[in-house]
Amino acid sequence: MAERPEDLNLPNAVITRIIKEALPDGVNVSKEARKAISQAASIFVLYATSCANNFAMKAKRKTLNAGDVMSAMEEMEFERFLQPLRQALEAYKKGQKGKKEASEQKRKEKKNITDENDKSRDEEEDEHMDDEQEGENEGEEEDVEN
Repeated sequence: MAERPEDLNLPNAVITRIIKEALPDGVNVSKEARKAISQAASIFVLYATSCANNFAMKAKRKTLNAGDVMSAMEEMEFERFLQPLRQALEAYKKGQKGKKEASEQKRKEKKNITDENDKSRDEEEDEHMDDEQEGENEGEEEDVEN
């Protein structure tokens, strides 16, 4: 766990970006207000994590999953955020699936290129060996004639 309470705060850059995205242009937020929002957000994350952990422990698991977080949000009486959270989770899963498929496609293409290179190399080696054999056979024919 963190040694100091400040270690539990979310990064100021992240908080500032979230605040800017949430407010209309031209609205300023004081440093003190940003600090208060940061601390509130950190407390919320800790509380949500603790509640989600309780659901995981009840299920005799050590790993929190999305269902635990959803149940925690409901228990904390944040039901109105469940639908947007589900949508965000679905978008995340689709993005991860797309990344995984792209990665697998890239790996297959790389493997195909490697296989083609290996096949070409094998064919070249076979041709080289055939040439060597023909050279040896010609040399044997010369020996027989002499």
